[in-house]
Amino acid sequence: MKVSAELIALQESLGHRFANPRLLRRAVTHASMSGPGREDNQRLEFLGDRVLGLVMAEALLERDRAATEGQMAPRFNALVRKETCADVAREVGIGNALKLGRSEQLSGGRRKMALLGDAMEAVIAAVYLDAGFEAARALILRLWDKRIDAVEEDAKDAKTALQEWAQARGHQPPKYVETARSGPDHAPVFTIEVRLPDGTSAEATAGSKRQAEQMAARMLLDKLTA
Repeated sequence: MKVSAELIALQESLGHRFANPRLLRRAVTHASMSGPGREDNQRLEFLGDRVLGLVMAEALLERDRAATEGQMAPRFNALVRKETCADVAREVGIGNALKLGRSEQLSGGRRKMALLGDAMEAVIAAVYLDAGFEAARALILRLWDKRIDAVEEDAKDAKTALQEWAQARGHQPPKYVETARSGPDHAPVFTIEVRLPDGTSAEATAGSKRQAEQMAARMLLDKLTA
């Protein structure tokens, strides 16, 4: 198949040249672009999430041999959460290569956390299917390396961390408000805004209220501590 300039650039950024570039094209194809003869990345996302989880669990065991399960669990969650995957996706330029339907393009899909995180997981699966587990493992460890070393600071529950930040400064607890809801009843999508008494706020969208609240809290913390 003819490989687009965007996919060539993405391969260079990933440091992996695909023997089967169709896998990479599928990994960056959002459901809004799927159709006859064109598969989207949802199945790859499912697989990539599991590959990422195994590699992260193994890495945490190796890097801190004295850590308990209770210490490793929040670190693991911080490393595999959608926000972290999206951050890595931004660093390697996945957004530029995303194949989106018109509605997603117009709504800024290339910058959406959920789409970027899903695509990153799908790309991991594509590398796994293209070259095996060791290639996928090497890719993950290279892209996540600094995050694994710094994960202790990032592992605390975001809502708890934001509340502690507010309390330490004498502020009232942050408030979470559902500002929008979309999607079918069986797969709703929630938009949650978190706001401090001084008006500082952040907004996030996810498939559950809890996840959207956590994402919004993390975004606000990042804004406050930048």
